[in-house]
Amino acid sequence: MGRTTLDTAALAHELRLAVMRFSRRLRNQRVDTSVTLTHLAALSTLKRHGPMSPGELAGHERVQPPSMTRVVVALEAAGLVTRTPHPTDGRQVIIGLTSAAEEMLAAEAQAREAWLAGRLQELTAEERAVLREAAGIMDKLASG
Repeated sequence: MGRTTLDTAALAHELRLAVMRFSRRLRNQRVDTSVTLTHLAALSTLKRHGPMSPGELAGHERVQPPSMTRVVVALEAAGLVTRTPHPTDGRQVIIGLTSAAEEMLAAEAQAREAWLAGRLQELTAEERAVLREAAGIMDKLASG
């Protein structure tokens, strides 16, 4: 193995671990811990992509439809999602967010961003500039 390959493999390892630790810390900046991370992910998908059937939601979340059915039932019981009849398929329903879910998602995002902004203030201007550049590079890696 050449030096470049070893350097790339080492960077991949370090970056994977750093991103996992960072993601875990960011996820832990929660406002409402009564909602599980699985439920929060489903709500975030509905926020990002709009109302959809439970099957479509399961596809986005990469879980089996019966698992998503349990998530939807719990979210509906918590007053976070609504079910409306599907416009063309009487056997289906469409899941959408309630205003309570919208407010909770906004509060969750604000809490995470406030925590991150505080941590960024602890860095030097040069370190923040490096992270600004790294954010674009990480977006490029994620979209490829």
